[in-house]
Amino acid sequence: MGTRTEMTTDARIEGYAEALLDVARAEGLLDVVESELFTVARTIESSDELRSTLTDQAIPAVKRQAIVEDLLGSSRGASNLTMSLVSFIVSAGHARDLPAIVDRFVRRAAAERQHSVAEVRSAVPLDGEQQRRLAEALSAATGKQVEVKVIVDPGVLGGLEARVGDRVIDGTVRNRIRQLRSSL
Repeated sequence: MGTRTEMTTDARIEGYAEALLDVARAEGLLDVVESELFTVARTIESSDELRSTLTDQAIPAVKRQAIVEDLLGSSRGASNLTMSLVSFIVSAGHARDLPAIVDRFVRRAAAERQHSVAEVRSAVPLDGEQQRRLAEALSAATGKQVEVKVIVDPGVLGGLEARVGDRVIDGTVRNRIRQLRSSL
């Protein structure tokens, strides 16, 4: 059984995810916000500097919010709702939890549609048709309706890595090289 802090953190993450879902649904922007939040969470996870800055309580909340607005507004063209939601979490001092909150949000949104989420890592962006075909293949492999969320990760070198729940399908060049090394 987890500690009181772990349970409190989990309850907080669940509460924020539910609130984000309610707001996005009420505004009629669930699909847009879901996609944008997923991208934001992966960006924060992949940048130690950004994560450190957004979680540094010594930096005034107004400054951290400005960083969020710069990140989402100019470079990503995110919706005002997504900017407001991320700014709210950051200003509340929970930027460290943002990736977990977003992951819970995405899973809840998919579950409402009776789907599972496939987190796919690819060296290059996938177009709509590629994502559709991949979703069909993963649905057939897992026996579940699958929604594909793509993370562009040049570290995979080529191929794809898909994670659906606890199941991982690793068809990356990086994995093939690792397998060759271990067999030699």
